[in-house]
Amino acid sequence: MPNAADQVLTAAQMRAAEMALIDGDTSVEELMQRAGQGAAEWVWRICGGRTVTVLCGPGNNGGDGWVIAEAIRQLGGDVAVFTAADPATPAAQHARSAYSGTVLDASANRSGEVLVDCLFGTGLTRPLIPEHHALLTRLAAAHDKRVAIDLPSGIDTDLGQPLNRDLPDYDITIALGAWKPAHFLMPAAAAMGTLRVVEIGIGAVEGAACVVTPPLLSAPAADAHKYTRGLLGVVAGAMPGAALLAARSAQGAGAGYVRIYAEDPIDAPADLVVDRQSLAEALLDGRISALLIGPGLGRGGEARERLAIALSEQRPAVLDADALVLLGPRLLAEHKAPLIATPHDGELFALERAFGLDAAGSKVERAVALAKAANMLVVAKGPDSVIAAPDGRLAFAPRASSWLSTAGTGDVLAGAIASRLACGTEPFVAACQGLWLHAEAARLCRPPFTAGRLAETVRSAYAACL
Repeated sequence: MPNAADQVLTAAQMRAAEMALIDGDTSVEELMQRAGQGAAEWVWRICGGRTVTVLCGPGNNGGDGWVIAEAIRQLGGDVAVFTAADPATPAAQHARSAYSGTVLDASANRSGEVLVDCLFGTGLTRPLIPEHHALLTRLAAAHDKRVAIDLPSGIDTDLGQPLNRDLPDYDITIALGAWKPAHFLMPAAAAMGTLRVVEIGIGAVEGAACVVTPPLLSAPAADAHKYTRGLLGVVAGAMPGAALLAARSAQGAGAGYVRIYAEDPIDAPADLVVDRQSLAEALLDGRISALLIGPGLGRGGEARERLAIALSEQRPAVLDADALVLLGPRLLAEHKAPLIATPHDGELFALERAFGLDAAGSKVERAVALAKAANMLVVAKGPDSVIAAPDGRLAFAPRASSWLSTAGTGDVLAGAIASRLACGTEPFVAACQGLWLHAEAARLCRPPFTAGRLAETVRSAYAACL
């Protein structure tokens, strides 16, 4: 199970986790105080004494808003609360009664610096009614900064989909108790701004997903050599530049030895070995720890043959790019070693078709279904990246730089993940580590950057984890 602070809970899991606390003699009112007081600390940092408007809905998310407003008032802030509806739960009613500041109804006008959206949070499954939607958008337009408490109102918790059109953007979203899938899934995640979480005592939940966090890496052992650190073989094909990008990334992500298998000459740097034997002969080397197949492989008969040869070896492997278009159940029938696939949306669809899946459901559901059907770990990459393992484990990646939307960055990601796999890291962990190193390298690069610059910066991301 992930650590409580790193877990990502669905709406149902969050309700169950809160009920477990309540059954353990923690009152709903106490949970609301923890959530509201913790969120108020973040709001106070943002407002810095400036005008704050809190929009409260009828449920417990609105109750959190009343707690936030009273905390800001006690700190000396200029705060007022808009009520979209009267509090409808006992805990929200209790929080309302404890607030001693200004209360405005929906018809009032107010502008200012900071709007705190506590209209609706986790568990919303239907669109905002027109009156609530109009009030939210009007207040959002009238304030310079916007803060969402738990989730922006109008967002499906588990799918990350807006339930209304034309919802506002936010500068910061403060998750309450635990992360939710919508914090990391597009399109909702793009409108949430900076993400923060307030802990309220939720324990570790069995079966919960996790968020990708910085890996704890270390220097090689005192007696290490290049083979003990891991030999990664990169299978090149029709477009060797992609394999070179992946290999450069892999060199910076921890593998002690990266070797490219290419039967044609490649203009490679001096510190990168190119093996020009036939692929079948080259793969007889028992020191190979893992393989990377797909970047620049091509999609013709020769590419298909090279893929089949690579998969005939019982070694852990990362499959990317062209390999994913050529892949099918027959090629995997005899392969027993761990596999990691790194498809973008188009490649995900191709894999679903190859394995008899209907491509139905959310991105998370599709990744989980493919991982089980193909018995391989799936990194469904993109602006929102999800990692799904055949055993049901699931991870969400925080938003990375949008400057990654350039050719070749997927090859860099594949190289980073394959490098971690070659180091002997368990496949799910290797995928999480590679994904984090890729995002951190992008953060360290000065935009706009190329895939080549990104590949070279992976080593700096690795160094940041030592």
